[in-house]
Amino acid sequence: MKWTLSQLQKHRSMEFPIDEIVDADEIMKIDPSIRKVSPMHVTGYADISSSKVTFHLRINGYLTLPCSRTLVDVNYPINVETTETFLLNGYDFESDEEVHQVKNDVIDVMPIIHEILLLEVPMQVFCEDSTEEGAPQSGKDWEVIHEHDKKDKIDPRLAGLAKFFDQDDRTSDS
Repeated sequence: MKWTLSQLQKHRSMEFPIDEIVDADEIMKIDPSIRKVSPMHVTGYADISSSKVTFHLRINGYLTLPCSRTLVDVNYPINVETTETFLLNGYDFESDEEVHQVKNDVIDVMPIIHEILLLEVPMQVFCEDSTEEGAPQSGKDWEVIHEHDKKDKIDPRLAGLAKFFDQDDRTSDS
């Protein structure tokens, strides 16, 4: 989603419609918790004037993230609206809104879309179906122990200590 200023200036004083499917897989390199990124559908329009270009965008798609409880894949929907302004000359800073500078007479919206998607990643996401087993239950030198399985078992490292208390009880009774 790159446009040169000359391409955009042809649409000055009228709406420049945007309806594109973009690939945002690069964010998986930045945030390794993102397992998959669907193609994002970007719609909206741009207002073009002599001093700035304002994009009004809606981003739709989904991110595949690990469930915080079971580690299974969860499709997290993305539906974001944003307004981004690019200044064509560097002197018109407006204090109320964040603006972007145009570099080399090209406006590239993809870094902004990547940033917005990364900000949409939640701290925790949970899957709806808890019957699906996702987290491994054992591995090299470890396994998940449930409380009811552990109840009557004595740790072999402490077995000798249990015998010590049995001997001490017999001597104190006499």
